[in-house]
Amino acid sequence: MILVTGGAGYIGAVTVRELLDKGLAVRVLDKFLYGQSSLEAFGNKVEIVEADICTFDDEVLDDIRGVIHLAGLSNDPTAEFNPEANRKVNTEATARLAEACKDRGIRRFILASSCSIYDRGLMAEDVIQDETADVEPHAAYATSKFEAEKAVLALADDTFQPVILRQGTVYGWSPRMRYDLVVNTFVKCAFESGRLAVHCGGEMWRPLVDVTDVARCYLACLAADPKDVAGQIFNLSYKNFRILELAHWVKKAVQGIVDADIEVEYDSKVARSYRISTRKIEKVLGFRPSVSVEDSARDMAQRIREGIAADFHNPKYYNIRWLELLVEAQNYLERMGSIF
Repeated sequence: MILVTGGAGYIGAVTVRELLDKGLAVRVLDKFLYGQSSLEAFGNKVEIVEADICTFDDEVLDDIRGVIHLAGLSNDPTAEFNPEANRKVNTEATARLAEACKDRGIRRFILASSCSIYDRGLMAEDVIQDETADVEPHAAYATSKFEAEKAVLALADDTFQPVILRQGTVYGWSPRMRYDLVVNTFVKCAFESGRLAVHCGGEMWRPLVDVTDVARCYLACLAADPKDVAGQIFNLSYKNFRILELAHWVKKAVQGIVDADIEVEYDSKVARSYRISTRKIEKVLGFRPSVSVEDSARDMAQRIREGIAADFHNPKYYNIRWLELLVEAQNYLERMGSIF
């Protein structure tokens, strides 16, 4: 049985689908901040454990032979909203989970990390970075992921074989949809305003990868020979894109479904920018993502046109908006006590 932490999330729900399609038994550990609707299509095929990754009972690891660890705060805004919670969830809870897996004799542990670790800023030297590059992340999210990587890799030995995937910015359709990721945001904006706004002249570089390709990569890591992947870090991306180029690809993809214009703004916002090399994962695993931005954006647009997840003002599609709403509601309830 495979344990997927955060299995009801944006990447998690797609990962669960891919695992089930391969005939694997799946257990999901999730706090369900965004509800369980993303898993409804799987019925009773998935074993569900509702728990906080920071306080889980080790019994959740019973009968588990591999872990795909996705649970955590997943972008800069949520990390900066509560840096202390970000550190506890993304770093400390990850370290504790890895230690518990090692104690249980669970060899294969896949950690979803982030290419934002490589961010050098728009004004820095433009270089393509591989897994050996020196990194000094400063943002709360990237720092928490980098510290988690180090904690997990420190446990690696013959009995514990972690794999670190530094993922590019993810795009594509998921049962737990998000519109706060750049490609998905562009598609949403095409419908909402017919305007794709590109900041800083669109000069920023970003590695991107489709959510289904990410899930399939996890399966490839599970199936790989341990001697090839144990204790290794792999970059995962379909391609490096400049943001302006990306806007043109999305505009082309949704043409005929919805019309959109690109508006380039030359503001001076602080912008992330980084390019990565994926030669290592292609050479070692033979894995190359296959879902293009154009195909993925077109798929999203077609679903939205059919009315699926087309209520763009729903805060559940935006991680920071939903988190802010939950905290606000929690504060109200603490002051008021019981509603009825």
